[in-house]
Amino acid sequence: MPVEDGIAALKPDMTDWRRYLHAHAETAFQERETAAFVAARLREFGIEVHEGLAGTGVVGTLRNGDGPAIGLRADLDGLPIAEETGLPYASKHAGRMHACGHDGHTAMLLGAARHLAQTRRFAGTVHFIFQPAEENEGGARVMIEQGLFERFPVRQVFGMHNWPAMPAGHFAVRAGPMMAACDTFEITVSGTGCHGAMPHFGFDAIVAAAALVSALQTIVSRAVDPLEAAVVSVTQIHAGDTWNVLPARAVLKGTIRTFQPAVRERIESALTRIAEGTAAAHGCRADVHYLRHYPATVNAAAETELAAAAAELIVGAARVIRNPPPTTGSEDFAFMLQAAPGCYIWIGSGRGREDPSLHSPHYDFNDDILPVGASYWVKLVETGLA
Repeated sequence: MPVEDGIAALKPDMTDWRRYLHAHAETAFQERETAAFVAARLREFGIEVHEGLAGTGVVGTLRNGDGPAIGLRADLDGLPIAEETGLPYASKHAGRMHACGHDGHTAMLLGAARHLAQTRRFAGTVHFIFQPAEENEGGARVMIEQGLFERFPVRQVFGMHNWPAMPAGHFAVRAGPMMAACDTFEITVSGTGCHGAMPHFGFDAIVAAAALVSALQTIVSRAVDPLEAAVVSVTQIHAGDTWNVLPARAVLKGTIRTFQPAVRERIESALTRIAEGTAAAHGCRADVHYLRHYPATVNAAAETELAAAAAELIVGAARVIRNPPPTTGSEDFAFMLQAAPGCYIWIGSGRGREDPSLHSPHYDFNDDILPVGASYWVKLVETGLA
Protein backbone atom coordinates (compact mmCIF):
# COMPACT_ATOMS: atom_id res chain seq x y z
CA MET A 1 0.00 0.00 0.00
CA PRO A 2 1.40 3.45 -0.87
CA VAL A 3 2.27 5.50 2.17
CA GLU A 4 3.67 8.92 2.97
CA ASP A 5 7.39 9.27 2.19
CA GLY A 6 9.45 8.50 5.29
CA ILE A 7 6.59 6.85 7.17
CA ALA A 8 7.36 3.35 5.87
CA ALA A 9 10.75 3.50 7.58
CA LEU A 10 8.96 4.12 10.88
CA LYS A 11 6.96 0.89 10.77
CA PRO A 12 9.41 -1.11 12.94
CA ASP A 13 9.32 1.60 15.62
CA MET A 14 5.53 1.96 15.43
CA THR A 15 5.18 -1.82 15.69
CA ASP A 16 7.41 -1.89 18.76
CA TRP A 17 5.45 0.95 20.37
CA ARG A 18 2.13 -0.71 19.58
CA ARG A 19 3.15 -4.08 20.98
CA TYR A 20 4.60 -2.52 24.11
CA LEU A 21 1.30 -0.70 24.69
CA HIS A 22 -0.62 -3.91 23.98
CA ALA A 23 1.40 -5.77 26.59
CA HIS A 24 0.75 -3.04 29.16
CA ALA A 25 -2.98 -2.46 28.65
CA GLU A 26 -4.67 -0.16 31.16
CA THR A 27 -8.34 0.69 31.55
CA ALA A 28 -10.25 3.96 31.85
CA PHE A 29 -8.52 6.74 33.81
CA GLN A 30 -5.81 4.29 34.94
CA GLU A 31 -3.58 4.69 31.87
CA ARG A 32 -0.60 5.97 33.87
CA GLU A 33 2.07 3.78 32.29
CA THR A 34 0.57 4.35 28.84
CA ALA A 35 0.48 8.13 29.32
CA ALA A 36 4.08 8.18 30.57
CA PHE A 37 5.17 6.19 27.51
CA VAL A 38 3.41 8.59 25.15
CA ALA A 39 4.78 11.68 26.88
CA ALA A 40 8.32 10.29 26.75
CA ARG A 41 8.09 9.59 23.02
CA LEU A 42 6.71 13.08 22.27
CA ARG A 43 9.56 14.69 24.20
CA GLU A 44 12.05 12.57 22.25
CA PHE A 45 10.55 14.04 19.06
CA GLY A 46 11.05 17.60 20.38
CA ILE A 47 7.33 18.21 20.85
CA GLU A 48 5.95 20.32 23.71
CA VAL A 49 4.12 18.04 26.17
CA HIS A 50 1.23 18.76 28.51
CA GLU A 51 0.01 16.11 30.98
CA GLY A 52 -2.82 15.67 33.45
CA LEU A 53 -6.06 16.59 31.66
CA ALA A 54 -8.65 14.01 32.74
CA GLY A 55 -5.93 12.57 34.95
CA THR A 56 -4.03 10.57 32.35
CA GLY A 57 -4.55 12.62 29.18
CA VAL A 58 -1.55 13.83 27.20
CA VAL A 59 -1.45 16.67 24.66
CA GLY A 60 1.56 17.25 22.44
CA THR A 61 1.84 20.63 20.70
CA LEU A 62 3.88 21.19 17.54
CA ARG A 63 4.10 24.73 16.17
CA ASN A 64 5.47 25.71 12.79
CA GLY A 65 4.96 29.36 11.96
CA ASP A 66 1.73 31.28 11.69
CA GLY A 67 -1.51 29.57 10.85
CA PRO A 68 -4.54 27.93 12.44
CA ALA A 69 -4.48 25.01 14.85
CA ILE A 70 -5.98 21.58 14.42
CA GLY A 71 -6.38 18.68 16.83
CA LEU A 72 -5.67 15.01 16.11
CA ARG A 73 -7.01 12.55 18.67
CA ALA A 74 -6.09 8.99 19.63
CA ASP A 75 -7.51 6.98 22.54
CA LEU A 76 -5.31 5.37 25.19
CA ASP A 77 -7.42 2.86 27.12
CA GLY A 78 -7.96 -0.86 26.91
CA LEU A 79 -10.92 -2.91 28.08
CA PRO A 80 -11.64 -5.05 31.16
CA ILE A 81 -11.30 -8.26 29.12
CA ALA A 82 -9.08 -11.28 29.78
CA GLU A 83 -6.91 -11.70 26.69
CA GLU A 84 -6.97 -15.07 24.89
CA THR A 85 -4.68 -14.38 21.92
CA GLY A 86 -1.65 -16.31 23.17
CA LEU A 87 0.60 -13.71 21.54
CA PRO A 88 4.15 -13.15 22.84
CA TYR A 89 3.16 -9.54 23.55
CA ALA A 90 -0.19 -10.40 25.15
CA SER A 91 -1.29 -8.21 28.03
CA LYS A 92 0.75 -8.62 31.21
CA HIS A 93 -2.11 -7.06 33.19
CA ALA A 94 -4.63 -9.73 34.11
CA GLY A 95 -8.16 -8.90 33.06
CA ARG A 96 -7.12 -5.89 30.95
CA MET A 97 -6.62 -5.97 27.21
CA HIS A 98 -6.34 -3.79 24.13
CA ALA A 99 -9.31 -5.44 22.43
CA CYS A 100 -10.36 -2.39 20.40
CA GLY A 101 -7.11 -1.27 18.79
CA HIS A 102 -6.43 1.83 20.84
CA ASP A 103 -2.82 0.65 21.08
CA GLY A 104 -2.66 0.92 17.29
CA HIS A 105 -4.39 4.30 17.26
CA THR A 106 -1.80 5.64 19.71
CA ALA A 107 1.12 4.20 17.76
CA MET A 108 -0.12 5.69 14.47
CA LEU A 109 -0.51 9.15 15.97
CA LEU A 110 2.94 8.91 17.56
CA GLY A 111 4.39 7.96 14.17
CA ALA A 112 2.71 10.94 12.54
CA ALA A 113 3.93 13.24 15.32
CA ARG A 114 7.51 12.09 14.83
CA HIS A 115 7.36 12.56 11.06
CA LEU A 116 5.72 15.98 11.26
CA ALA A 117 8.26 17.13 13.84
CA GLN A 118 11.03 16.18 11.40
CA THR A 119 9.55 17.48 8.15
CA ARG A 120 7.39 20.45 9.26
CA ARG A 121 5.67 20.81 5.89
CA PHE A 122 2.75 22.76 7.31
CA ALA A 123 1.97 26.26 8.56
CA GLY A 124 0.25 26.45 11.93
CA THR A 125 -0.12 24.33 15.06
CA VAL A 126 -0.95 20.67 15.58
CA HIS A 127 -2.24 19.44 18.92
CA PHE A 128 -1.79 15.68 19.31
CA ILE A 129 -4.52 14.69 21.77
CA PHE A 130 -4.07 11.36 23.55
CA GLN A 131 -7.33 10.81 25.37
CA PRO A 132 -8.05 8.41 28.24
CA ALA A 133 -11.22 6.47 28.96
CA GLU A 134 -12.98 6.22 25.62
CA GLU A 135 -14.54 2.90 26.61
CA ASN A 136 -17.76 3.67 28.50
CA GLU A 137 -16.36 6.44 30.72
CA GLY A 138 -16.43 9.49 28.45
CA GLY A 139 -12.82 10.64 28.76
CA ALA A 140 -13.33 13.11 25.91
CA ARG A 141 -16.09 14.83 27.85
CA VAL A 142 -13.87 15.05 30.93
CA MET A 143 -10.96 16.53 28.96
CA ILE A 144 -13.29 19.17 27.51
CA GLU A 145 -14.80 19.96 30.92
CA GLN A 146 -11.28 20.44 32.27
CA GLY A 147 -10.45 22.99 29.59
CA LEU A 148 -8.99 21.05 26.64
CA PHE A 149 -10.08 23.50 23.97
CA GLU A 150 -9.57 26.59 26.14
CA ARG A 151 -5.94 25.61 26.69
CA PHE A 152 -5.46 24.18 23.20
CA PRO A 153 -7.92 25.98 20.89
CA VAL A 154 -8.40 24.37 17.50
CA ARG A 155 -10.11 25.30 14.26
CA GLN A 156 -10.87 21.63 13.56
CA VAL A 157 -10.52 18.28 15.30
CA PHE A 158 -10.12 14.81 13.78
CA GLY A 159 -10.36 11.22 15.00
CA MET A 160 -9.82 7.77 13.50
CA HIS A 161 -10.75 4.18 14.38
CA ASN A 162 -9.65 0.89 12.90
CA TRP A 163 -12.43 -1.19 11.33
CA PRO A 164 -11.83 -4.97 11.04
CA ALA A 165 -14.97 -5.41 8.90
CA MET A 166 -13.32 -3.33 6.15
CA PRO A 167 -10.23 -4.54 4.23
CA ALA A 168 -6.86 -3.13 5.18
CA GLY A 169 -5.86 -0.27 2.93
CA HIS A 170 -9.35 1.23 2.73
CA PHE A 171 -10.98 4.18 4.48
CA ALA A 172 -14.65 5.06 5.00
CA VAL A 173 -16.18 8.38 5.95
CA ARG A 174 -19.46 10.28 5.71
CA ALA A 175 -20.74 13.74 6.55
CA GLY A 176 -23.44 13.86 9.22
CA PRO A 177 -24.03 11.10 11.77
CA MET A 178 -21.28 8.46 11.56
CA MET A 179 -22.01 6.66 14.84
CA ALA A 180 -25.00 6.61 17.14
CA ALA A 181 -25.75 8.29 20.43
CA CYS A 182 -25.58 5.86 23.35
CA ASP A 183 -27.97 6.00 26.32
CA THR A 184 -28.70 3.48 29.06
CA PHE A 185 -31.74 2.82 31.19
CA GLU A 186 -32.51 1.04 34.44
CA ILE A 187 -36.12 0.29 35.31
CA THR A 188 -37.03 -0.92 38.79
CA VAL A 189 -40.40 -2.65 38.88
CA SER A 190 -41.80 -2.79 42.42
CA GLY A 191 -44.69 -5.09 43.30
CA THR A 192 -45.74 -7.04 46.36
CA GLY A 193 -43.83 -10.19 47.13
CA CYS A 194 -45.51 -13.36 48.32
CA HIS A 195 -45.25 -17.15 48.43
CA GLY A 196 -44.74 -18.62 44.98
CA ALA A 197 -47.53 -21.12 45.61
CA MET A 198 -49.99 -18.34 46.47
CA PRO A 199 -49.50 -15.65 43.79
CA HIS A 200 -52.95 -14.16 44.41
CA PHE A 201 -51.65 -12.60 47.62
CA GLY A 202 -49.19 -10.35 45.78
CA PHE A 203 -48.51 -8.31 42.67
CA ASP A 204 -45.94 -10.11 40.57
CA ALA A 205 -42.98 -7.90 39.61
CA ILE A 206 -41.57 -10.63 37.36
CA VAL A 207 -44.73 -10.89 35.25
CA ALA A 208 -44.82 -7.09 34.98
CA ALA A 209 -41.15 -7.03 33.96
CA ALA A 210 -41.70 -9.75 31.34
CA ALA A 211 -44.60 -7.78 29.86
CA LEU A 212 -42.44 -4.67 29.88
CA VAL A 213 -39.68 -6.32 27.83
CA SER A 214 -42.18 -6.95 25.04
CA ALA A 215 -43.84 -3.55 25.41
CA LEU A 216 -40.53 -1.71 25.02
CA GLN A 217 -40.07 -3.26 21.58
CA THR A 218 -43.04 -1.22 20.36
CA ILE A 219 -41.05 2.00 20.83
CA VAL A 220 -39.02 1.58 17.64
CA SER A 221 -41.86 -0.01 15.68
CA ARG A 222 -44.60 2.42 16.75
CA ALA A 223 -43.13 5.58 18.29
CA VAL A 224 -40.26 6.25 15.85
CA ASP A 225 -40.62 7.39 12.23
CA PRO A 226 -39.99 4.33 10.02
CA LEU A 227 -37.44 6.39 8.07
CA GLU A 228 -35.38 7.02 11.21
CA ALA A 229 -33.04 4.49 12.82
CA ALA A 230 -33.09 3.53 16.49
CA VAL A 231 -32.35 0.58 18.77
CA VAL A 232 -33.96 -0.31 22.12
CA SER A 233 -32.37 -3.38 23.72
CA VAL A 234 -33.05 -4.87 27.14
CA THR A 235 -29.74 -6.45 28.12
CA GLN A 236 -30.25 -7.44 31.78
CA ILE A 237 -33.07 -8.74 34.00
CA HIS A 238 -32.50 -9.31 37.71
CA ALA A 239 -35.17 -10.66 40.09
CA GLY A 240 -35.63 -13.19 42.84
CA ASP A 241 -33.39 -15.28 45.06
CA THR A 242 -35.16 -18.59 45.56
CA TRP A 243 -37.60 -21.07 43.97
CA ASN A 244 -40.75 -20.52 46.00
CA VAL A 245 -40.95 -16.76 46.53
CA LEU A 246 -42.32 -14.16 44.15
CA PRO A 247 -39.93 -11.22 44.65
CA ALA A 248 -41.16 -7.73 45.37
CA ARG A 249 -38.80 -6.21 42.85
CA ALA A 250 -37.40 -6.80 39.35
CA VAL A 251 -34.76 -4.67 37.62
CA LEU A 252 -34.35 -4.29 33.86
CA LYS A 253 -31.36 -2.63 32.23
CA GLY A 254 -30.55 -1.86 28.63
CA THR A 255 -29.26 0.47 25.95
CA ILE A 256 -30.72 2.96 23.47
CA ARG A 257 -29.07 3.99 20.19
CA THR A 258 -30.20 6.93 18.06
CA PHE A 259 -28.81 9.34 15.48
CA GLN A 260 -31.13 12.35 15.72
CA PRO A 261 -31.75 14.47 18.87
CA ALA A 262 -35.51 14.50 18.27
CA VAL A 263 -35.61 10.70 18.12
CA ARG A 264 -33.56 10.51 21.30
CA GLU A 265 -36.06 12.75 23.10
CA ARG A 266 -39.02 10.78 21.81
CA ILE A 267 -37.61 7.43 22.90
CA GLU A 268 -36.79 8.63 26.41
CA SER A 269 -40.33 9.93 26.82
CA ALA A 270 -41.91 6.78 25.36
CA LEU A 271 -39.78 4.47 27.50
CA THR A 272 -40.85 6.23 30.70
CA ARG A 273 -44.51 6.28 29.68
CA ILE A 274 -44.58 2.59 28.70
CA ALA A 275 -42.68 1.46 31.78
CA GLU A 276 -44.96 3.27 34.17
CA GLY A 277 -48.13 2.23 32.34
CA THR A 278 -47.19 -1.44 31.96
CA ALA A 279 -46.19 -1.72 35.60
CA ALA A 280 -49.42 -0.04 36.73
CA ALA A 281 -51.48 -2.44 34.63
CA HIS A 282 -49.98 -5.28 36.69
CA GLY A 283 -50.50 -3.59 40.03
CA CYS A 284 -46.86 -2.52 40.27
CA ARG A 285 -44.79 0.66 40.10
CA ALA A 286 -41.93 1.45 37.73
CA ASP A 287 -39.09 3.83 38.55
CA VAL A 288 -37.04 4.77 35.49
CA HIS A 289 -33.44 5.96 35.56
CA TYR A 290 -32.41 7.14 32.07
CA LEU A 291 -28.79 8.18 31.48
CA ARG A 292 -27.44 9.90 28.39
CA HIS A 293 -23.91 8.68 27.78
CA TYR A 294 -22.51 9.72 24.39
CA PRO A 295 -24.13 11.95 21.75
CA ALA A 296 -24.12 10.91 18.11
CA THR A 297 -20.79 11.27 16.29
CA VAL A 298 -21.62 13.91 13.68
CA ASN A 299 -19.06 14.87 11.04
CA ALA A 300 -18.99 18.38 9.58
CA ALA A 301 -19.25 18.59 5.78
CA ALA A 302 -16.09 20.62 5.04
CA GLU A 303 -13.92 18.59 7.42
CA THR A 304 -15.29 15.34 5.98
CA GLU A 305 -14.24 16.43 2.51
CA LEU A 306 -10.78 17.35 3.81
CA ALA A 307 -10.44 13.94 5.51
CA ALA A 308 -11.63 12.03 2.44
CA ALA A 309 -9.25 13.95 0.17
CA ALA A 310 -6.31 13.23 2.48
CA ALA A 311 -7.19 9.52 2.55
CA GLU A 312 -7.41 9.45 -1.25
CA LEU A 313 -3.90 10.86 -1.49
CA ILE A 314 -2.69 7.81 0.44
CA VAL A 315 -4.74 4.88 -0.89
CA GLY A 316 -6.49 6.26 -3.99
CA ALA A 317 -10.09 7.28 -4.56
CA ALA A 318 -11.22 3.71 -5.26
CA ARG A 319 -10.29 2.69 -1.72
CA VAL A 320 -12.06 5.55 0.06
CA ILE A 321 -15.69 4.67 0.71
CA ARG A 322 -17.78 7.80 0.88
CA ASN A 323 -21.16 7.79 2.61
CA PRO A 324 -21.03 4.32 4.16
CA PRO A 325 -24.04 3.37 6.30
CA PRO A 326 -23.59 4.74 9.83
CA THR A 327 -23.16 2.27 12.66
CA THR A 328 -25.21 2.00 15.85
CA GLY A 329 -21.99 1.68 17.80
CA SER A 330 -20.97 4.79 19.74
CA GLU A 331 -17.84 6.86 20.30
CA ASP A 332 -17.02 9.57 22.81
CA PHE A 333 -15.12 11.56 20.17
CA ALA A 334 -18.67 12.87 19.62
CA PHE A 335 -18.08 15.29 22.49
CA MET A 336 -15.10 16.80 20.68
CA LEU A 337 -17.19 17.17 17.52
CA GLN A 338 -19.74 19.11 19.55
CA ALA A 339 -16.99 21.47 20.69
CA ALA A 340 -15.30 22.00 17.30
CA PRO A 341 -16.06 21.08 13.68
CA GLY A 342 -14.26 17.97 12.59
CA CYS A 343 -14.39 14.46 11.20
CA TYR A 344 -14.12 10.89 12.43
CA ILE A 345 -12.92 8.34 9.86
CA TRP A 346 -12.67 4.55 9.77
CA ILE A 347 -9.48 2.88 8.58
CA GLY A 348 -9.84 -0.67 7.33
CA SER A 349 -7.85 -3.23 9.31
CA GLY A 350 -9.41 -6.49 8.13
CA ARG A 351 -7.23 -9.39 7.05
CA GLY A 352 -9.99 -11.85 6.13
CA ARG A 353 -13.22 -13.51 7.23
CA GLU A 354 -11.63 -15.07 10.29
CA ASP A 355 -10.60 -11.75 11.83
CA PRO A 356 -11.94 -11.41 15.39
CA SER A 357 -14.21 -8.44 15.91
CA LEU A 358 -13.55 -5.45 18.12
CA HIS A 359 -13.97 -6.23 21.84
CA SER A 360 -13.15 -9.91 21.29
CA PRO A 361 -10.64 -11.57 23.67
CA HIS A 362 -8.94 -12.88 20.49
CA TYR A 363 -8.60 -9.48 18.79
CA ASP A 364 -5.22 -8.03 17.81
CA PHE A 365 -4.51 -4.85 15.87
CA ASN A 366 -3.24 -5.27 12.32
CA ASP A 367 0.27 -3.79 12.34
CA ASP A 368 0.35 -3.63 8.53
CA ILE A 369 -1.90 -0.56 8.62
CA LEU A 370 0.31 1.44 10.99
CA PRO A 371 2.10 3.29 8.12
CA VAL A 372 -1.23 3.84 6.33
CA GLY A 373 -2.85 5.48 9.35
CA ALA A 374 0.22 7.56 10.17
CA SER A 375 0.42 8.69 6.53
CA TYR A 376 -3.23 9.74 6.66
CA TRP A 377 -2.55 11.94 9.70
CA VAL A 378 0.47 13.50 8.02
CA LYS A 379 -1.35 14.19 4.77
CA LEU A 380 -4.32 15.62 6.67
CA VAL A 381 -2.06 18.10 8.46
CA GLU A 382 -0.12 19.03 5.33
CA THR A 383 -3.27 19.66 3.30
CA GLY A 384 -5.30 21.21 6.14
CA LEU A 385 -2.49 23.54 7.19
CA ALA A 386 -1.03 24.23 3.76
